[in-house]
Amino acid sequence: MARALQKLSDAIVKSTKLNAGRHSDGGGLYLNVTPAGSRSWLFMWSRDGKRREMGMGSYPAVTLAKARSLASSYREMVAAGGDPIAEKARVEEPSFKDCCDQFLSSMETQWRNEKHRAQWRSTLNGYCQGLGAKKVSTITTTDVLDVLQPIWTTKNETASRLRGRIERVLDFAKAKGWREGENPAVWRGHLKNVLPARQKLSRGHHAAMPFDAVPAFMAQLKESDAMAARCLEFVILTAARSGEALGAQWGEIDFAAKVWTVPANRMKAGRVHRVPLTDTALAILLPLHEARKNDGLVFPGQKDGRPLSVMAMAMLLRRMKQDTITVHGFRSAFRDWAGDKTTFPREVAEAALAHTVGDQTERAYRRSDALARRRKLMEAWEQYLAQQSRGNVVKLAERRKP
Repeated sequence: MARALQKLSDAIVKSTKLNAGRHSDGGGLYLNVTPAGSRSWLFMWSRDGKRREMGMGSYPAVTLAKARSLASSYREMVAAGGDPIAEKARVEEPSFKDCCDQFLSSMETQWRNEKHRAQWRSTLNGYCQGLGAKKVSTITTTDVLDVLQPIWTTKNETASRLRGRIERVLDFAKAKGWREGENPAVWRGHLKNVLPARQKLSRGHHAAMPFDAVPAFMAQLKESDAMAARCLEFVILTAARSGEALGAQWGEIDFAAKVWTVPANRMKAGRVHRVPLTDTALAILLPLHEARKNDGLVFPGQKDGRPLSVMAMAMLLRRMKQDTITVHGFRSAFRDWAGDKTTFPREVAEAALAHTVGDQTERAYRRSDALARRRKLMEAWEQYLAQQSRGNVVKLAERRKP
Protein backbone atom coordinates (compact mmCIF):
# COMPACT_ATOMS: atom_id res chain seq x y z
CA MET A 1 0.00 0.00 0.00
CA ALA A 2 1.19 3.53 -0.64
CA ARG A 3 2.55 5.28 2.41
CA ALA A 4 1.21 8.76 1.64
CA LEU A 5 -2.35 9.38 2.83
CA GLN A 6 -5.07 11.94 2.13
CA LYS A 7 -3.94 12.89 -1.36
CA LEU A 8 -7.42 13.97 -2.37
CA SER A 9 -9.49 16.91 -1.13
CA ASP A 10 -13.19 17.70 -1.15
CA ALA A 11 -12.60 20.15 -3.99
CA ILE A 12 -10.83 17.52 -6.10
CA VAL A 13 -13.49 14.88 -5.41
CA LYS A 14 -16.27 17.31 -6.40
CA SER A 15 -14.46 18.57 -9.50
CA THR A 16 -16.15 17.93 -12.84
CA LYS A 17 -12.73 17.94 -14.51
CA LEU A 18 -11.56 14.61 -13.03
CA ASN A 19 -10.64 12.10 -15.74
CA ALA A 20 -12.31 8.70 -15.82
CA GLY A 21 -10.36 6.11 -13.87
CA ARG A 22 -9.10 5.52 -10.33
CA HIS A 23 -7.72 8.38 -8.24
CA SER A 24 -5.69 7.39 -5.16
CA ASP A 25 -6.16 8.96 -1.76
CA GLY A 26 -3.41 6.72 -0.38
CA GLY A 27 -3.51 3.72 1.92
CA GLY A 28 -5.53 1.63 -0.54
CA LEU A 29 -8.42 4.10 -0.87
CA TYR A 30 -9.43 5.07 -4.43
CA LEU A 31 -12.11 7.24 -5.98
CA ASN A 32 -13.37 5.50 -9.11
CA VAL A 33 -14.75 7.84 -11.81
CA THR A 34 -16.71 6.35 -14.74
CA PRO A 35 -16.74 7.83 -18.25
CA ALA A 36 -20.26 9.08 -17.50
CA GLY A 37 -18.97 10.96 -14.47
CA SER A 38 -20.44 8.90 -11.61
CA ARG A 39 -18.13 8.29 -8.65
CA SER A 40 -17.67 5.52 -6.12
CA TRP A 41 -15.10 4.42 -3.54
CA LEU A 42 -12.84 1.36 -3.70
CA PHE A 43 -10.53 -0.18 -1.14
CA MET A 44 -7.64 -2.25 -2.53
CA TRP A 45 -5.08 -4.44 -0.77
CA SER A 46 -2.84 -7.44 -1.44
CA ARG A 47 -2.98 -10.88 0.17
CA ASP A 48 -0.60 -13.73 -0.70
CA GLY A 49 0.60 -11.81 -3.75
CA LYS A 50 -2.94 -11.31 -5.11
CA ARG A 51 -4.62 -7.94 -5.53
CA ARG A 52 -8.09 -7.70 -4.01
CA GLU A 53 -10.61 -4.89 -4.10
CA MET A 54 -13.93 -4.06 -2.47
CA GLY A 55 -16.58 -1.44 -3.19
CA MET A 56 -17.36 1.02 -0.42
CA GLY A 57 -20.35 2.88 -1.82
CA SER A 58 -21.00 5.78 -4.15
CA TYR A 59 -20.10 9.44 -3.77
CA PRO A 60 -21.61 11.72 -2.44
CA ALA A 61 -23.66 9.23 -0.36
CA VAL A 62 -20.31 8.18 1.13
CA THR A 63 -18.32 11.36 1.75
CA LEU A 64 -14.53 11.64 1.54
CA ALA A 65 -14.30 11.72 5.35
CA LYS A 66 -16.49 8.61 5.70
CA ALA A 67 -14.49 6.77 3.03
CA ARG A 68 -11.23 7.57 4.85
CA SER A 69 -12.65 6.33 8.15
CA LEU A 70 -13.75 3.04 6.56
CA ALA A 71 -10.43 2.61 4.78
CA SER A 72 -8.58 3.11 8.07
CA SER A 73 -10.58 0.31 9.73
CA TYR A 74 -9.98 -1.97 6.73
CA ARG A 75 -6.22 -1.35 6.88
CA GLU A 76 -6.22 -2.38 10.53
CA MET A 77 -8.21 -5.49 9.66
CA VAL A 78 -5.80 -6.48 6.87
CA ALA A 79 -2.80 -5.91 9.14
CA ALA A 80 -4.36 -8.28 11.69
CA GLY A 81 -4.85 -10.97 9.03
CA GLY A 82 -8.55 -10.30 8.49
CA ASP A 83 -10.53 -10.16 5.26
CA PRO A 84 -12.64 -6.99 4.73
CA ILE A 85 -14.82 -8.68 2.10
CA ALA A 86 -15.67 -11.61 4.40
CA GLU A 87 -16.33 -9.24 7.28
CA LYS A 88 -18.62 -7.08 5.15
CA ALA A 89 -20.57 -10.18 4.08
CA ARG A 90 -20.85 -11.31 7.70
CA VAL A 91 -22.22 -7.95 8.81
CA GLU A 92 -24.70 -7.85 5.95
CA GLU A 93 -25.81 -11.46 6.41
CA PRO A 94 -29.57 -11.56 7.01
CA SER A 95 -31.58 -13.50 9.53
CA PHE A 96 -33.53 -16.50 8.27
CA LYS A 97 -36.74 -14.43 8.23
CA ASP A 98 -35.12 -11.64 6.22
CA CYS A 99 -33.59 -14.20 3.89
CA CYS A 100 -37.06 -15.74 3.37
CA ASP A 101 -38.42 -12.32 2.45
CA GLN A 102 -35.62 -11.72 -0.04
CA PHE A 103 -36.02 -15.19 -1.56
CA LEU A 104 -39.79 -14.83 -1.93
CA SER A 105 -39.44 -11.37 -3.47
CA SER A 106 -37.03 -12.78 -6.03
CA MET A 107 -39.27 -15.73 -6.90
CA GLU A 108 -42.84 -14.41 -6.71
CA THR A 109 -42.88 -13.20 -10.31
CA GLN A 110 -42.34 -16.81 -11.42
CA TRP A 111 -45.35 -18.12 -9.47
CA ARG A 112 -48.55 -17.73 -11.43
CA ASN A 113 -51.22 -17.61 -8.75
CA GLU A 114 -51.72 -15.77 -5.49
CA LYS A 115 -52.61 -18.96 -3.62
CA HIS A 116 -49.17 -20.47 -4.32
CA ARG A 117 -47.39 -17.33 -3.14
CA ALA A 118 -49.55 -17.17 0.00
CA GLN A 119 -48.83 -20.81 0.84
CA TRP A 120 -45.07 -20.25 0.72
CA ARG A 121 -45.28 -17.23 2.99
CA SER A 122 -47.75 -18.91 5.34
CA THR A 123 -45.68 -22.07 5.92
CA LEU A 124 -42.32 -20.29 6.25
CA ASN A 125 -43.66 -17.58 8.56
CA GLY A 126 -45.97 -19.84 10.54
CA TYR A 127 -43.73 -22.82 11.25
CA CYS A 128 -40.23 -21.27 11.20
CA GLN A 129 -40.57 -18.76 14.01
CA GLY A 130 -37.80 -20.53 15.91
CA LEU A 131 -35.45 -19.96 12.97
CA GLY A 132 -36.55 -16.40 12.22
CA ALA A 133 -33.96 -14.45 14.21
CA LYS A 134 -31.01 -16.78 13.48
CA LYS A 135 -28.35 -15.71 10.99
CA VAL A 136 -28.64 -18.00 7.96
CA SER A 137 -25.02 -19.16 8.30
CA THR A 138 -25.67 -20.49 11.81
CA ILE A 139 -28.66 -22.74 11.01
CA THR A 140 -27.88 -26.41 11.63
CA THR A 141 -29.56 -29.76 11.11
CA THR A 142 -30.73 -29.64 14.74
CA ASP A 143 -32.47 -26.31 14.07
CA VAL A 144 -34.26 -27.73 11.02
CA LEU A 145 -35.33 -30.87 12.91
CA ASP A 146 -36.70 -28.72 15.75
CA VAL A 147 -39.09 -27.21 13.17
CA LEU A 148 -40.02 -30.42 11.34
CA GLN A 149 -40.26 -33.13 13.99
CA PRO A 150 -43.29 -31.75 15.89
CA ILE A 151 -45.42 -31.94 12.71
CA TRP A 152 -43.71 -34.68 10.68
CA THR A 153 -46.15 -37.46 11.59
CA THR A 154 -49.28 -35.39 12.27
CA LYS A 155 -49.05 -33.04 9.28
CA ASN A 156 -46.83 -35.03 6.98
CA GLU A 157 -47.72 -33.33 3.71
CA THR A 158 -47.31 -29.85 5.20
CA ALA A 159 -44.04 -30.86 6.90
CA SER A 160 -42.65 -32.31 3.68
CA ARG A 161 -43.42 -29.14 1.74
CA LEU A 162 -41.99 -27.04 4.56
CA ARG A 163 -38.73 -29.00 4.48
CA GLY A 164 -38.41 -28.39 0.74
CA ARG A 165 -39.08 -24.69 1.20
CA ILE A 166 -36.48 -24.35 3.97
CA GLU A 167 -34.01 -26.12 1.67
CA ARG A 168 -34.73 -23.65 -1.14
CA VAL A 169 -34.24 -20.64 1.17
CA LEU A 170 -30.92 -21.98 2.47
CA ASP A 171 -29.78 -22.74 -1.09
CA PHE A 172 -30.59 -19.12 -1.92
CA ALA A 173 -28.50 -17.99 1.08
CA LYS A 174 -25.56 -20.09 -0.13
CA ALA A 175 -25.80 -18.62 -3.63
CA LYS A 176 -25.69 -15.15 -2.04
CA GLY A 177 -22.50 -16.04 -0.18
CA TRP A 178 -24.12 -16.07 3.28
CA ARG A 179 -23.67 -19.82 3.87
CA GLU A 180 -21.08 -22.47 3.16
CA GLY A 181 -21.14 -26.26 3.21
CA GLU A 182 -24.03 -28.72 2.94
CA ASN A 183 -27.66 -27.70 3.22
CA PRO A 184 -29.03 -28.96 6.59
CA ALA A 185 -32.56 -29.29 5.13
CA VAL A 186 -31.64 -31.56 2.21
CA TRP A 187 -33.54 -34.88 2.21
CA ARG A 188 -31.51 -37.40 0.21
CA GLY A 189 -28.52 -38.72 2.10
CA HIS A 190 -29.25 -36.51 5.10
CA LEU A 191 -32.68 -35.98 6.72
CA LYS A 192 -33.86 -39.19 5.06
CA ASN A 193 -31.67 -41.00 7.59
CA VAL A 194 -33.31 -39.24 10.54
CA LEU A 195 -36.98 -38.73 9.71
CA PRO A 196 -39.40 -41.57 8.83
CA ALA A 197 -40.45 -41.85 5.18
CA ARG A 198 -43.55 -39.96 4.13
CA GLN A 199 -46.83 -41.81 4.21
CA LYS A 200 -48.33 -42.44 0.79
CA LEU A 201 -51.08 -39.90 0.24
CA SER A 202 -54.61 -40.91 -0.63
CA ARG A 203 -55.84 -40.51 -4.19
CA GLY A 204 -56.29 -36.90 -5.23
CA HIS A 205 -54.49 -35.41 -2.20
CA HIS A 206 -57.59 -33.35 -1.45
CA ALA A 207 -60.56 -34.44 0.67
CA ALA A 208 -63.55 -34.54 -1.66
CA MET A 209 -67.29 -34.60 -1.07
CA PRO A 210 -68.97 -37.65 -2.70
CA PHE A 211 -70.51 -36.46 -5.93
CA ASP A 212 -73.99 -37.65 -4.96
CA ALA A 213 -73.91 -35.24 -1.99
CA VAL A 214 -72.94 -32.20 -4.06
CA PRO A 215 -76.47 -31.30 -5.34
CA ALA A 216 -77.81 -30.96 -1.78
CA PHE A 217 -74.71 -28.97 -0.83
CA MET A 218 -75.28 -26.60 -3.77
CA ALA A 219 -78.86 -25.99 -2.60
CA GLN A 220 -77.52 -25.14 0.87
CA LEU A 221 -74.84 -22.91 -0.66
CA LYS A 222 -77.45 -20.81 -2.46
CA GLU A 223 -78.90 -19.76 0.91
CA SER A 224 -75.76 -17.77 1.73
CA ASP A 225 -75.33 -14.18 0.56
CA ALA A 226 -71.55 -14.22 1.02
CA MET A 227 -69.23 -13.48 -1.90
CA ALA A 228 -67.35 -16.65 -0.97
CA ALA A 229 -70.55 -18.65 -1.56
CA ARG A 230 -70.99 -17.18 -5.06
CA CYS A 231 -67.35 -17.90 -5.87
CA LEU A 232 -67.60 -21.48 -4.59
CA GLU A 233 -70.80 -22.05 -6.60
CA PHE A 234 -68.98 -20.80 -9.68
CA VAL A 235 -65.96 -23.01 -8.95
CA ILE A 236 -68.14 -26.10 -8.60
CA LEU A 237 -70.18 -25.37 -11.75
CA THR A 238 -67.06 -24.76 -13.86
CA ALA A 239 -64.81 -27.41 -12.21
CA ALA A 240 -62.17 -24.68 -12.01
CA ARG A 241 -59.27 -24.37 -9.61
CA SER A 242 -59.87 -21.83 -6.87
CA GLY A 243 -56.93 -19.65 -7.97
CA GLU A 244 -58.32 -19.40 -11.48
CA ALA A 245 -61.68 -18.16 -10.17
CA LEU A 246 -60.31 -15.86 -7.49
CA GLY A 247 -58.23 -13.98 -10.05
CA ALA A 248 -61.00 -13.80 -12.67
CA GLN A 249 -61.41 -10.44 -14.43
CA TRP A 250 -64.53 -9.18 -16.20
CA GLY A 251 -62.51 -8.80 -19.38
CA GLU A 252 -62.16 -12.60 -19.45
CA ILE A 253 -65.94 -13.15 -19.53
CA ASP A 254 -67.71 -13.20 -22.90
CA PHE A 255 -71.40 -13.11 -22.04
CA ALA A 256 -72.50 -13.37 -25.66
CA ALA A 257 -70.41 -16.45 -26.42
CA LYS A 258 -70.95 -17.81 -22.88
CA VAL A 259 -67.21 -18.42 -22.46
CA TRP A 260 -64.70 -17.60 -19.74
CA THR A 261 -61.13 -17.39 -21.08
CA VAL A 262 -58.53 -17.91 -18.36
CA PRO A 263 -55.12 -16.48 -19.37
CA ALA A 264 -52.04 -18.70 -19.39
CA ASN A 265 -50.40 -16.94 -16.45
CA ARG A 266 -53.17 -18.14 -14.11
CA MET A 267 -53.26 -21.71 -15.40
CA LYS A 268 -51.24 -24.50 -13.80
CA ALA A 269 -50.19 -25.82 -17.22
CA GLY A 270 -49.32 -22.33 -18.46
CA ARG A 271 -51.80 -22.50 -21.37
CA VAL A 272 -54.90 -20.42 -22.12
CA HIS A 273 -58.04 -22.31 -21.05
CA ARG A 274 -61.55 -21.62 -22.34
CA VAL A 275 -64.39 -22.55 -19.99
CA PRO A 276 -67.95 -22.95 -21.34
CA LEU A 277 -70.40 -21.13 -19.07
CA THR A 278 -73.78 -22.66 -18.33
CA ASP A 279 -76.91 -20.61 -17.72
CA THR A 280 -76.55 -21.17 -13.96
CA ALA A 281 -72.95 -19.94 -14.01
CA LEU A 282 -74.03 -16.86 -15.95
CA ALA A 283 -76.84 -16.27 -13.46
CA ILE A 284 -74.20 -16.05 -10.73
CA LEU A 285 -72.13 -13.58 -12.76
CA LEU A 286 -74.82 -11.19 -13.98
CA PRO A 287 -75.72 -9.52 -10.63
CA LEU A 288 -72.02 -9.33 -9.77
CA HIS A 289 -71.39 -7.68 -13.12
CA GLU A 290 -74.09 -5.09 -12.47
CA ALA A 291 -72.51 -4.24 -9.09
CA ARG A 292 -68.93 -4.40 -10.39
CA LYS A 293 -66.21 -1.97 -9.33
CA ASN A 294 -63.56 -0.29 -11.42
CA ASP A 295 -60.88 -2.80 -10.41
CA GLY A 296 -62.34 -5.37 -12.84
CA LEU A 297 -62.38 -8.29 -10.40
CA VAL A 298 -65.25 -10.76 -10.73
CA PHE A 299 -64.97 -11.84 -7.08
CA PRO A 300 -63.57 -8.82 -5.19
CA GLY A 301 -62.46 -9.01 -1.59
CA GLN A 302 -63.11 -6.51 1.19
CA LYS A 303 -60.08 -4.39 0.26
CA ASP A 304 -60.30 -2.29 -2.88
CA GLY A 305 -58.36 -3.74 -5.77
CA ARG A 306 -57.82 -7.08 -4.04
CA PRO A 307 -59.56 -10.35 -4.94
CA LEU A 308 -61.40 -12.53 -2.48
CA SER A 309 -59.00 -14.13 0.01
CA VAL A 310 -57.67 -17.61 -0.72
CA MET A 311 -59.07 -18.64 2.68
CA ALA A 312 -62.57 -17.24 2.18
CA MET A 313 -64.04 -20.41 0.67
CA ALA A 314 -62.26 -22.66 3.16
CA MET A 315 -63.70 -20.64 6.04
CA LEU A 316 -67.14 -20.83 4.42
CA LEU A 317 -66.87 -24.64 4.37
CA ARG A 318 -66.02 -24.59 8.07
CA ARG A 319 -69.07 -22.46 8.85
CA MET A 320 -71.17 -24.94 6.89
CA LYS A 321 -69.78 -27.80 9.04
CA GLN A 322 -67.86 -29.16 6.04
CA ASP A 323 -64.38 -28.56 7.44
CA THR A 324 -63.14 -32.01 6.31
CA ILE A 325 -63.81 -31.05 2.67
CA THR A 326 -61.46 -29.00 0.48
CA VAL A 327 -62.43 -26.63 -2.30
CA HIS A 328 -60.13 -28.46 -4.70
CA GLY A 329 -61.92 -31.70 -3.84
CA PHE A 330 -64.97 -30.59 -5.83
CA ARG A 331 -62.90 -31.13 -8.98
CA SER A 332 -62.48 -34.75 -7.90
CA ALA A 333 -66.22 -35.00 -7.30
CA PHE A 334 -66.87 -33.68 -10.81
CA ARG A 335 -64.40 -36.16 -12.32
CA ASP A 336 -65.88 -39.10 -10.41
CA TRP A 337 -69.38 -38.11 -11.53
CA ALA A 338 -68.30 -37.77 -15.17
CA GLY A 339 -66.65 -41.19 -15.09
CA ASP A 340 -69.34 -43.06 -13.13
CA LYS A 341 -72.58 -41.43 -14.28
CA THR A 342 -72.00 -40.32 -17.86
CA THR A 343 -70.62 -41.76 -21.09
CA PHE A 344 -68.66 -38.66 -22.06
CA PRO A 345 -65.19 -39.66 -23.33
CA ARG A 346 -62.34 -39.52 -20.84
CA GLU A 347 -60.46 -36.90 -22.83
CA VAL A 348 -63.46 -34.53 -22.70
CA ALA A 349 -63.68 -34.82 -18.91
CA GLU A 350 -59.93 -34.32 -18.55
CA ALA A 351 -60.03 -31.30 -20.87
CA ALA A 352 -62.78 -29.79 -18.71
CA LEU A 353 -60.32 -29.96 -15.80
CA ALA A 354 -57.57 -28.43 -17.96
CA HIS A 355 -55.52 -31.61 -17.59
CA THR A 356 -52.95 -32.57 -20.21
CA VAL A 357 -54.08 -35.70 -22.05
CA GLY A 358 -51.94 -37.96 -24.24
CA ASP A 359 -48.29 -37.81 -25.24
CA GLN A 360 -46.61 -34.96 -27.10
CA THR A 361 -47.35 -36.43 -30.53
CA GLU A 362 -51.03 -36.99 -29.76
CA ARG A 363 -51.39 -33.44 -28.44
CA ALA A 364 -49.72 -32.04 -31.55
CA TYR A 365 -52.40 -33.59 -33.75
CA ARG A 366 -55.29 -32.66 -31.44
CA ARG A 367 -55.32 -28.87 -31.80
CA SER A 368 -58.96 -28.29 -30.75
CA ASP A 369 -59.87 -27.74 -27.10
CA ALA A 370 -63.22 -29.55 -27.66
CA LEU A 371 -65.17 -26.55 -26.41
CA ALA A 372 -68.49 -27.64 -27.93
CA ARG A 373 -68.25 -31.13 -26.44
CA ARG A 374 -67.16 -29.75 -23.08
CA ARG A 375 -70.15 -27.40 -23.11
CA LYS A 376 -72.47 -30.42 -23.31
CA LEU A 377 -70.59 -32.02 -20.41
CA MET A 378 -70.86 -28.89 -18.24
CA GLU A 379 -74.55 -28.53 -19.05
CA ALA A 380 -75.05 -32.13 -17.93
CA TRP A 381 -73.17 -31.31 -14.72
CA GLU A 382 -75.39 -28.24 -14.28
CA GLN A 383 -78.50 -30.42 -14.59
CA TYR A 384 -77.10 -32.94 -12.13
CA LEU A 385 -76.34 -30.26 -9.55
CA ALA A 386 -79.87 -28.93 -9.81
CA GLN A 387 -81.16 -32.28 -8.52
CA GLN A 388 -81.64 -32.40 -4.75
CA SER A 389 -82.81 -35.98 -4.59
CA ARG A 390 -80.79 -38.99 -5.65
CA GLY A 391 -83.98 -40.51 -6.94
CA ASN A 392 -84.14 -37.82 -9.62
CA VAL A 393 -80.59 -38.36 -10.86
CA VAL A 394 -80.48 -39.69 -14.40
CA LYS A 395 -77.53 -41.05 -16.36
CA LEU A 396 -76.42 -38.37 -18.80
CA ALA A 397 -74.56 -39.07 -21.99
CA GLU A 398 -73.05 -37.17 -24.87
CA ARG A 399 -75.32 -37.24 -27.88
CA ARG A 400 -73.75 -39.03 -30.78
CA LYS A 401 -74.19 -37.74 -34.28
CA PRO A 402 -76.09 -40.21 -36.49
